[in-house]
Amino acid sequence: MDIIQKLDQLDEFMCQRDVIGIHRQEAIDSILTPEIKAQLADIDAEFKLQSLAVDENIDALTAEIKADVLANGATVKGAHLSAVYSKGRVSWDTKMLDGMIALVPQLATARKEGDPSISIRKAG
Repeated sequence: MDIIQKLDQLDEFMCQRDVIGIHRQEAIDSILTPEIKAQLADIDAEFKLQSLAVDENIDALTAEIKADVLANGATVKGAHLSAVYSKGRVSWDTKMLDGMIALVPQLATARKEGDPSISIRKAG
């Protein structure tokens, strides 16, 4: 099987997974009475408000922690979480440097190329 066929097969598997999820939800919905559905909606609404409040607290405290760690310039470890400080990445204009190698051949010794990586994404 070539790569295109494998990608098409992978897409088919993903579609099958989605269809299974739809059928599962349809099966659940078929056994729920309107009263139970209304109760579930009420429960969802109640917990959604609580979750939103906690999410706001998490977002605000996360922003504070990031600002503090940035100002401190070092990783900080808590009992269960760490705020990992990473220095900014250095980048170079590769086209310009590749062109300059003709003028300064020693630059070629400083050139390092990492391994390629692959991510699977939806096309189009």
